[in-house]
Amino acid sequence: MSQPLITTFYPSDIQMADKIKALLQSEGIHLDANLDYTCAVVDDEYNVIATGSCFKNTLRCIAVSHDHQGEGLMNTVVSHLIGIQYQRGNVRLYLYTKCGSAKYFAELGFHEIVQIKDELVFMENSSSGFSRYLSCLRQERKEGASVASVVMNANPFTSGHRYLIEQAARNNDIVHLFIISEDASLFPFAVRKKLILAGIADLPNVAVHESGPYIISNATFPSYFQRDEESVIRGHALLDLSIFTQIAATLGITVRYVGEEPHSIVTGIYNEIMQKELPSNGIRCVVVPRKKIDGMPISASAVRKALHDGDLSLVEKLVPETTYRFLTSPEASPLIAHIQAEENVSHY
Repeated sequence: MSQPLITTFYPSDIQMADKIKALLQSEGIHLDANLDYTCAVVDDEYNVIATGSCFKNTLRCIAVSHDHQGEGLMNTVVSHLIGIQYQRGNVRLYLYTKCGSAKYFAELGFHEIVQIKDELVFMENSSSGFSRYLSCLRQERKEGASVASVVMNANPFTSGHRYLIEQAARNNDIVHLFIISEDASLFPFAVRKKLILAGIADLPNVAVHESGPYIISNATFPSYFQRDEESVIRGHALLDLSIFTQIAATLGITVRYVGEEPHSIVTGIYNEIMQKELPSNGIRCVVVPRKKIDGMPISASAVRKALHDGDLSLVEKLVPETTYRFLTSPEASPLIAHIQAEENVSHY
């Protein structure tokens, strides 16, 4: 056989898409929903014998046909994807893989961040990236008799988010608030951070941190090597908690506050796992009942729906004055127009 050809896959190529899906399935992998680049290695007869993809600064869906393993195709695919990422300006790269595959990626320069036994490994192309992240956090450690944490996306920041932080701030000396910095939400990170900072400016014992690449949203957690949706949720929760326990040890956190979630199955399962797993690591998990207005639970999705419908009177009831002021400003006009153009805003 001649030298295998590596080619870029385009979604319009239905035949190639079917071949890539078939290869992934043969190796026990699904095609992930979040991909922004895919390549394929083909043989002389244009059969797909290896493939790999990117999503933002992660590598995903990497597979080599069982009949061609040992031919260096893994190296070919990964090197190609790294080249694509470098062209994009992404130098720090991350991947999720099965435990049994981690050794292959280790040989290609990736290092384990955390491992969920018998399930998955989270890796990066730096031997010291996560330790440097923890070292930076250590500089922001604040001593107190009780130190709490809240992790939130705030898409956008509502009175419910404010209420959750208030409960933590009222009952603890220090609160470390982590904002999901990944841009996978309708409201960009810069806007979400701005609204949070404005909305908690009067709470002096709250320290705000960006989550960086180590705490990611449910929306972009990879699902390609897990059996079903519940396995994906469980894998994300266990991975998040494994990372969070190291963050907690660095900052002296002994309690994590989460909002009650009566409607979202994803968040409900996530909260159940937290309540079970965190105490085994010496961290209490406090579930705060959802704040209501006129009997209605306050949620970011309700705010987005009200914005979509042009119901500013409802929006004003659901968000702090600082958020409302932004949402009715000229700065927010393009964002509001985008929300109103969407047929369904519930998935953001």
